[in-house]
Amino acid sequence: MISLILGGGAGTRLFPLTEDRSKPAVPIAGKYRLIDIPISNCLNSGVVRMFVLTQFNSASLNAHIKNTYHFDLFSRGFVDILAAEQTQANASWFQGTADAVRQTQMHLRNHDFDYVLILAGDQLYQMDFEKMAKYHIAQNAALTIATIPVNAHDAEGFGIMKVNEYGFIERFIEKPSNDVLHDWKSTVSEDLRNQGKEFLASMGIYIFSKNALMQLLEEHPDATDFGKEIIPSAIKSGYNIASYEYNGYWTDVGSVSSFYEANLELTDEIPKFNLFDNNQIIYTRPRLLAPAKISDTKISKSIISEGSIVHAELIHRSIIGIRSRIGHGTKISSSVIMGNDFFETLEKIVLQPYEIPMGIGSNCFVENAIIDKNCRIGNNVTIRGHKSLEDVKADTHCVVDGIVVMRKGAVIPHDTVIGYQEK
Repeated sequence: MISLILGGGAGTRLFPLTEDRSKPAVPIAGKYRLIDIPISNCLNSGVVRMFVLTQFNSASLNAHIKNTYHFDLFSRGFVDILAAEQTQANASWFQGTADAVRQTQMHLRNHDFDYVLILAGDQLYQMDFEKMAKYHIAQNAALTIATIPVNAHDAEGFGIMKVNEYGFIERFIEKPSNDVLHDWKSTVSEDLRNQGKEFLASMGIYIFSKNALMQLLEEHPDATDFGKEIIPSAIKSGYNIASYEYNGYWTDVGSVSSFYEANLELTDEIPKFNLFDNNQIIYTRPRLLAPAKISDTKISKSIISEGSIVHAELIHRSIIGIRSRIGHGTKISSSVIMGNDFFETLEKIVLQPYEIPMGIGSNCFVENAIIDKNCRIGNNVTIRGHKSLEDVKADTHCVVDGIVVMRKGAVIPHDTVIGYQEK
C-alpha cells in the first residue's frame, strides 16, 4: 500500500492561521502539527510509504517533514513531498482531490503496490488502516470509504452514503438538505439508531485498488473531486464501493472554531483523542528542548509543552505551546497559546527593556483566544473573545466566530485591550 496525504487548498476557513502556512502545517496540541496525525496513523498501521501533496504556503510544511521523518537505510519507508508542478501535460495547479492524484500518479510508477490509501491533512483521529485494508480486501471492493455515523443535524455538512445491509454504498449525496434526509438513512446498530445516528458520512479517507483508481481517473479525465464527481460516477457505473464504518473519535479541524474546540478538548480529564498511548503514538519533530519551568502558577486542566517558562498567576483549560514565555500575574483561560519558534536571549530581554519581548507579558488577561507563534504581547494587555463579537480582520488579529486569533508575530503594546469589554 502507498498513502497519498492531501495538503488541501488555501485553507481560507482557518485564516489567519493559514496566512503563512498550509493547513497541515498548523500547530496543534502544543508541540505537533496537523500533518503529524495522518503520518502517525500510517506508521502505526504499518504503512511506511507516503507522499504528501502540497501547493499552498508549503515551505514550513516541507521543512517540518524534512526535519522529522527519517527512515533507516534498511527500510523501504519514506515521507516525500509532491508539490504541484507544471508539466508538458498539465500547466495548472491542483483543482481538487481527484485532480491532485491524477497529476501526481506518474510519481507512483516506480513503486510496487496494490492499494492506494488517500487521506486528508486536516483531521484529528486515531485509526488502524490495516483493519480497513483487510475489510477492503474481504469485500472485494474497488473503493472503500471510511464512514462515521452522524445525526440529522450534522449530516447536512457531509457527503452522506446510502449503505445496504451488505456494507456496499448504493447512493451518495453531497451535503443534503434537511427535507431529503429521511431518504438517506442507512442500516446501523440499534445503539446508533437510538442515538439518532442513522446517517453514514464520508470521512474523506479512501482505499482504492490500484487498477480501479487508474481506471476511474482515465474514464473521467475532467473530474476534479472524488466526493462530488468520481464517487457518484463510480456508483452509477457499478463499481463495488464499500463503506468501512468507524466508531472512534474523528473531527475535521478545517475551521477556526473546530480547531479551537479540538485543542481545548485535549485538556479534558479523559480526552476523546488520546495523546498518552503506547501503541497509537503521535510522532513529531524531536526538538530536544528543556523541560517546562513553572513558578507559583495555579494550573488546571491544561497542557504545558516543553521549553516553556511560566510565571503566570492562573492557567485554566488551555494549551501552552513550546518555548512559551508567560509573565507574572497573567491569567489565561480557554485559550490556545502556540508558543515560539526560538528562545529570545536573556541578554536581549534585559538590555533592551524598551522592546516588547517575545511571549505574553505580566498582568495580562487572555480568554477565548488563539495566540499564534512568535507574538510579542506587552504588559497589562487584555485579549478576550466572546460569542457576541462580530468577525473582524485587523493588522494584528482577527475575530472569527467569537474567538480572537492573534496573527503570527503580532506586536501588542502595553495596556492594549482587544476583543470583548464588559460594560
